[in-house]
Amino acid sequence: MASWADHVIWWQVYPLGFTGAEAAALPPAEPVRHRLRHLENWLDYAVELGCSGLQLGPIFDSETHGYDTVDHFRIDPRLGDDADFDRLAAAARDRGLHLLLDGVFNHVARGFPVFRRAGADPRAAAWFRRSGQDYETFEGHHHLVALDHAEPAVLDHVVRVMDHWLGRGASGWRLDAAYAVPPGFWMRALEQVRPRHPGAWFAGEVLHGDYAAYVGASGLDSVTQYELWKAIWSSLNDGNLYELAWALERHNGFLETFTPLTFTGNHDVTRLASRLADGRHLGHALAVLFTVGGVPSVYYGDEQGFHGVKEDRAGGDDAVRPAFPASPAGLSPAGGPAYRLHRRLIALRRRHPWLVRARTAVPYLDNRAAVLASADPDRPGRELLTLLNLDDHPRRLPVEAGGLSVLESSQAGPSDASDPGLVPAHGWAVLGPR
Repeated sequence: MASWADHVIWWQVYPLGFTGAEAAALPPAEPVRHRLRHLENWLDYAVELGCSGLQLGPIFDSETHGYDTVDHFRIDPRLGDDADFDRLAAAARDRGLHLLLDGVFNHVARGFPVFRRAGADPRAAAWFRRSGQDYETFEGHHHLVALDHAEPAVLDHVVRVMDHWLGRGASGWRLDAAYAVPPGFWMRALEQVRPRHPGAWFAGEVLHGDYAAYVGASGLDSVTQYELWKAIWSSLNDGNLYELAWALERHNGFLETFTPLTFTGNHDVTRLASRLADGRHLGHALAVLFTVGGVPSVYYGDEQGFHGVKEDRAGGDDAVRPAFPASPAGLSPAGGPAYRLHRRLIALRRRHPWLVRARTAVPYLDNRAAVLASADPDRPGRELLTLLNLDDHPRRLPVEAGGLSVLESSQAGPSDASDPGLVPAHGWAVLGPR
């Protein structure tokens, strides 16, 4: 049965960076900063881009970057308060935008009140995993203490947090570091949450491994498709479209059981414009993202061609989590070409919503050229062709062009209707029925 999630295209924002918030928590005496209102100025921009959902990074009270939570029931004072959240949720709803929240439920900061009591209260200590005499941490980060997901009190806490914010206007949750949490924990949580919020959507952050098995064991609706993310930019950089074809074959397998969350950038990775060795291949990457199956997400700034390199050091995420101006009028005109490219391909995706569940075959493939055929598994004959040419010279790719026209292409203008299979140097095109 179709749901709103079958039609959503996310615009992902990291609020602490987007709004220019302080790097660390405010002192207790400091007044609340009402920065969530800054986001309201950008909701029309997201709609005009073609997106239908706002995917937020952490907004709950934390010590620094938002992934070190101290209170899941309180909006971070650097961003605002409950009233600011309610305003944002209402403004998003008025524009038809769904709201996805970032739930950090694998670990908490050492300032989390229950952890502060753990030394003297065995019931509090039971919330956290131990390794010998010490508490386990998340991937070696001393200030991030791992929760014990076998503890009933932890399950009760997560269920209450999910229920609270879904009741206040959220449409779903992106579950941070889901790969570090036993999948059965999510199953038990969702068994309690879904009956109260049957339309909610839950996506887990999973980097590697058997995505489909994790979805099946967890009851989640989706997980992050990092395999496809990596294959898109890597195959373009290396001139090895066989890597992309292999990833799409696995992607088809995932689509048999769930709909992956697809992306070419997010808050944890180097931006696409910095990843690509040749800027002429931005359109190729986006054409793949928006013509294969999945629930697509666009990371704020990517649609403006922003650059930014993630570094493995303190503050190494800052370059990919920048502040945005007060309104779209403050953006540089230099981002216009990337914005228009995103808008065209998002519009194409919205005209063909069946692509969310499309399976993609590769009827023609060599190192530097490919034809991707994305078809609706529920309606035989409904298909789009995505043509990719990485070469320094035009290529005529073998396509059955009868009844097909160029819907979008790297030329961004009239194409040769008599030969839609002819792709210019470093060009791309999407063919389909008018």
